[in-house]
Amino acid sequence: MKPNALPSLTLLLFLSACNMGPDYPDAFSPDNALSTFELREEFQIEVFASEPIVMDPVEMVFAEWGPTYVIEMPDYPDKPALGQGKSRVVAIWDTNGDGRADQRSVFADGLPDATSALPWDGGLIVTAAPNIWYFKDTNGDGKADVQEVLFTGFFENNSEAQITNLRFSVDNWIYASNFGQAGSITSTRNPSVHPLDVTGGDFRFRMDNGAFEVAAGPAQFGQGIDDWGERFVSHNTTHISHLVIPWRYVHRHPYLPDASVIINISDHDLRMYQRTPAPYWRAERTRRRQKRYDEAGNGRIEYAANHFTGSSGGTVYDASLFPEAFYGNVFTGDVAGNLIHRDVLVPKAGSPTFVAQRAADESDREFLASVDSWFRPASFSVGPDGALYVVDMYRQHIETPLSIPEDLKADMDFYNGSEMGRIYRIFPKGVVPGSANLDFENATTEMLVNVLSHSDGWWRRTAQRLLLERQDIAAIPMLRALFETSSLPQARLHALYGLDGLNALSNRDLRRALADMEAGVRIHGIRLAEGNAMFFNQIAALTNDDLPRVALQAILSLGSMGDERSLPVFITFMAKHLNDRWMRRAVLSSEIGSSLTFLEALHEEVRLEVDGEGGRAEFLTSFAEIIAKRNASGEFEKLKAMFPGLQVEAPMTSNTP
Repeated sequence: MKPNALPSLTLLLFLSACNMGPDYPDAFSPDNALSTFELREEFQIEVFASEPIVMDPVEMVFAEWGPTYVIEMPDYPDKPALGQGKSRVVAIWDTNGDGRADQRSVFADGLPDATSALPWDGGLIVTAAPNIWYFKDTNGDGKADVQEVLFTGFFENNSEAQITNLRFSVDNWIYASNFGQAGSITSTRNPSVHPLDVTGGDFRFRMDNGAFEVAAGPAQFGQGIDDWGERFVSHNTTHISHLVIPWRYVHRHPYLPDASVIINISDHDLRMYQRTPAPYWRAERTRRRQKRYDEAGNGRIEYAANHFTGSSGGTVYDASLFPEAFYGNVFTGDVAGNLIHRDVLVPKAGSPTFVAQRAADESDREFLASVDSWFRPASFSVGPDGALYVVDMYRQHIETPLSIPEDLKADMDFYNGSEMGRIYRIFPKGVVPGSANLDFENATTEMLVNVLSHSDGWWRRTAQRLLLERQDIAAIPMLRALFETSSLPQARLHALYGLDGLNALSNRDLRRALADMEAGVRIHGIRLAEGNAMFFNQIAALTNDDLPRVALQAILSLGSMGDERSLPVFITFMAKHLNDRWMRRAVLSSEIGSSLTFLEALHEEVRLEVDGEGGRAEFLTSFAEIIAKRNASGEFEKLKAMFPGLQVEAPMTSNTP
């Protein structure tokens, strides 16, 4: 043995002893990581950006003026000290045209837990609890010199449950996920508006007129909005839920027993097809938990792998680059399972919601699964080129330390990988993704109106947003012509809301929308017309629409119109839809649908019974709870006399004369 061999061996043994413990795999280089992906055969995946161009990415957004903006979140998983946030918004470019970003600049930094961004008026709206910010570069140096707080008051004590997922929808509102967290929200641009309590819901706002309110929720890590404004959200174990009824309707009075508007629509929960083994800490934590459950005899099962636990980034694919069967599908990542899941949305028969199904040829596999346990698909974006972009935070560990036993955390470095990050793009084999071919900054108003007929959602939404920003009244006749003549229903809907954004909707426009051949246009026509009594008859007629979602919106809007002619319409509607909980909830959320006059008339029509079938018992119980909460003992006694078997407690006191 050579003289210097023993010390080297001793050093190796010492280092080995120091590293004893769970075996956590090492990271892959960006290019080598491509070999870890098992992707559907007809698609290919390539690196769009990687470290050091992007690090800790959690969301990306394509700006119409050129660069791609990426939110970087090196703070995760800890809460940064006050004033010491490390989150950044960076702009990245592909300067040599090889399809891979090779340049970056910091647009805004020093933010606490930044999570998402959305273009507006040449700048970016950014969520970073407790604030929603607006950043803009006005001097051309690439760094935001305008740094304005738009809204403040959001929950800020858990990076996995804070304001995020900014999305511009077809109705001109911007939606953000709040995960139902408590918060008293104020607007700096409208300081006289009373603080808004967002507890239990999400948040939405408009930049053109300053409006803001609670939105249906709650959503957590993903928010996909389809062509018609339907929202689909993801949350940990529940990888896809549908928000069925807008918040404002189920909160018209405070007595509704169940104001929930969200439903898990998956027909295959919680199973997923993971290709990575459970990490040591998760397997051991699961073993301990399961032991406690078994000892308690509660029948509960804890899964360490192959079941959704880290669902994130649910995104609707709305472009034409993929085969037609993929349009409208929802792609969701699972950051714990290192995979991308695909759901096909199918309207649920006889109901105003959907069923999320696996594609027939993905019955026992995922759209993409990786054997790299560092792959963390946190979010997605459908680019202007039609490709699906995957934002991979690429960390060794993704989990809040609060949920891991102390002894297991001893071997874990939660920041391992914080200098890494990848963005991939997926597209069909044999197809070269295109690039933006319209100079939006110099586009005329006529050009923007024409783009509303584009096949891809990114283009249509961008054009609509720019029309909203510009407020050019010259667009009005062009928008109206598009609305009246386009054969593309999505274009008609964008044109309708283009007119709405310019305060130019006419009664003729609304009448046409209510009679449109496309259900999605009819639904929005109802919403836009519900404040106008002259459309009562058309809206009332649509409560009999063959499509449940249209009928649901019609009864919701009718309940907001306060028209005394509604009573027979409500009776006919409820008699037809007693089996559906969403239809019952829509009726009961209105003043007329929760009145004793209505109940008496409905009882004569369908003979309600306390133990009746077909939703009768559920309806009666809910109705009785509303009456009890109203504390109207006179009505409650009448109700008990009609249905002696009702098991609902009487109000404590009476507020009736």
